Amino acid sequence: MTEDAQAFYGRWARLYDLLATRTPGIVTLRRQAALACRLEPGDTVVEMGCGTGANLPYLREQVGPEGTVIGLDFTRGVLERARVATAEYDNVHVVRADATQPPIPDEDGVDAILATFVVGMLAEPARAVDQWCDALAPGGHLVLVNAGRSERWYAPPVNALFRGVVALSTPPTTRLRYDRDLSGQLDRKVRDAHDRLRARASAVAHETHAGGVVRLTGGRIE
Repeated sequence: MTEDAQAFYGRWARLYDLLATRTPGIVTLRRQAALACRLEPGDTVVEMGCGTGANLPYLREQVGPEGTVIGLDFTRGVLERARVATAEYDNVHVVRADATQPPIPDEDGVDAILATFVVGMLAEPARAVDQWCDALAPGGHLVLVNAGRSERWYAPPVNALFRGVVALSTPPTTRLRYDRDLSGQLDRKVRDAHDRLRARASAVAHETHAGGVVRLTGGRIE
């Protein structure tokens, strides 16, 4: 599955970048995610699964020129686009690495970790959340942004569209697969990750976007 995912995101890096930066409302969402990290000038923040780097400029805005932003991803194709997108910043670093085995640069921990639309691709999302919490300095923040089926009153048409998007965006996408409930599986992974963050955090903030499909949860880890 790792090889499938790398090949998929590498092949569709340009389209993924367009969706990551031009989808209506996505800029507002990314700014909200960066703000939820509760960063201050001079802080260090790591993004797990940074993709083409769409969040990195917003994180850099929060830490300023004296801070450090590190983006991790395991796909070379998207990382190349992230490097180009952040080339003007000397304090933004893009590294090829596995988000479930992150190379954290400071043994005392980092100030914040952001993961957007990542936990649904992991075999054990709750375990990854534990690893990310352990990589934070005391009082650091972990922010998760993920998509799942809406529970609002107008959910049926929204969820029908969501199921199609999930089927087309899940590696290897060589065909539409009806042999497993992809959106249900994604819901479970997202729920497990966000529930684990709530269990680990001393303070939690949560909000939804895009008709209840996108969930943003941030927590302070002591």
